[in-house]
Amino acid sequence: MQGCQGTVGRVRARAGGRTHAPGRICERLDNVAVSARVCTASGQEVRIAEGSRLVFGRGPEVDLAVAAGRGLSRRAGVVTAMAAGVCITNISRTHALYVEGDGYRIRLPRLEEDGEPAGGWLLHSGTALVGSRTMLDEGQPLAVTVTDRRPGDGDPGADGDHGERGDDAADGHEAADRHGQPDGEGTILPLYLDPMTKLFLVALLWCRPWLLDPSASTPLPRTPEIARAALEVTGAYHELERFETDAGFRDLLAARVTEHIKVLRRKISDRGLTGPDVRLSDEVAVRILIEHGVITPADLGRLTDPAWRSRQEDLWWTEA
Repeated sequence: MQGCQGTVGRVRARAGGRTHAPGRICERLDNVAVSARVCTASGQEVRIAEGSRLVFGRGPEVDLAVAAGRGLSRRAGVVTAMAAGVCITNISRTHALYVEGDGYRIRLPRLEEDGEPAGGWLLHSGTALVGSRTMLDEGQPLAVTVTDRRPGDGDPGADGDHGERGDDAADGHEAADRHGQPDGEGTILPLYLDPMTKLFLVALLWCRPWLLDPSASTPLPRTPEIARAALEVTGAYHELERFETDAGFRDLLAARVTEHIKVLRRKISDRGLTGPDVRLSDEVAVRILIEHGVITPADLGRLTDPAWRSRQEDLWWTEA
């Protein structure tokens, strides 16, 4: 595999895009942490800031188009950068996607019928190889590298001069060439929620009190409270007065939240995350979502992220 050339991929963004639309990638990373780098076999590199994601596949509606055979889906996977590392998920309903590292090769589950990824691979550090079985066998995978460096910390490729080759990326590829597999630590996520979905916002608002209060003494919000918070997060302030005075409108939004809560409970049960004969109360469900890293304290930062809030506004009100 060739060394990465340190370019920043442009996002083919579409206003009001559907779920799994191309991700939000910072094209200028002068003042933010570069959490991950994705490098193709030809040497093209895309850098991902924390809180952003990259959609890859054979194209065309992807952030990173990969020259691969039909063993890779047109929209194959998502790399999401977060405080804990990067999460790699399969968003194809038909094609397998693999993650390979030192001593393991993981087959990621395909997209579920409801359009949500069934699980993912959380890479905490180092580099992992990603692609179809053929891409891995032929030495043509993507290399996903976790980094938490900021510009000015000695990273030659993150200071805005995207034409230089990043040493970390080069070292990662040399290690892969020498040993056949890269270094790194990973964790199988039994449940993954795409941050760019309404389901994620409901889960985040549901978990928020205990993310802020690790003692878990703060009461959890009920569905009407989550619905009201969703109005605030998505900037629908003009609807808040109606929410307070119109019982029908309030019940409608609360019912919508209730359906999302039901989906979350079903996903928790389907993954076997509860013990036998355990009643899946609100408190048990929220504890599971937090303890398994499905929703993390770092996700609270999304609530003040204008781009993420704008995307949620589109999901809740424009596309409804």
